[in-house]
Amino acid sequence: MKELVVKDNNQKKRLDSYIVEELEDLSRTTVKRLIDEEKILVNGKKQKSSYKPEIGDLISIDMPKAHEIKLEAQDIPVPVIYEDNDIIVVNKPKGMVVHPANGNPDGTLVNAILAMCKDSLSGIGGEIRPGIVHRLDKDTSGLLIVAKNDIAHIKMSKQIQDRKVNNK
Repeated sequence: MKELVVKDNNQKKRLDSYIVEELEDLSRTTVKRLIDEEKILVNGKKQKSSYKPEIGDLISIDMPKAHEIKLEAQDIPVPVIYEDNDIIVVNKPKGMVVHPANGNPDGTLVNAILAMCKDSLSGIGGEIRPGIVHRLDKDTSGLLIVAKNDIAHIKMSKQIQDRKVNNK
């Protein structure tokens, strides 16, 4: 359980925006989901995302623990273009599905990433999964950046959302 005491909200930020600014390890989407699931309370009561926290409010955040998803790591050759402690850039081949789904339960880029990165993957949203921030269609080849930790995942998502990332 994380707790925040509102010390300043002169900007009159919404609850979801306020929490994202205070806790950089959570995305706005995750915060909205936690608010909807009543895992974020203000002074012990449910509030909407649009609520504007006031000085002295106690925000309680019941963070879900990351849990394993039923994906198998598979030794599938995928060219690695770059890798460091935060990200891995891979060249997804044409014909490879990115995420498992009905009809494609394995042989995906996610299965390959799990084998390559083992335990160093983003746990955003309460699941341990490769931090794939963007996708390519099955029949499209190209580079994909995968976050290896939550901070990298959030920062890349924000850069894409703010259109600070381009393909040049």
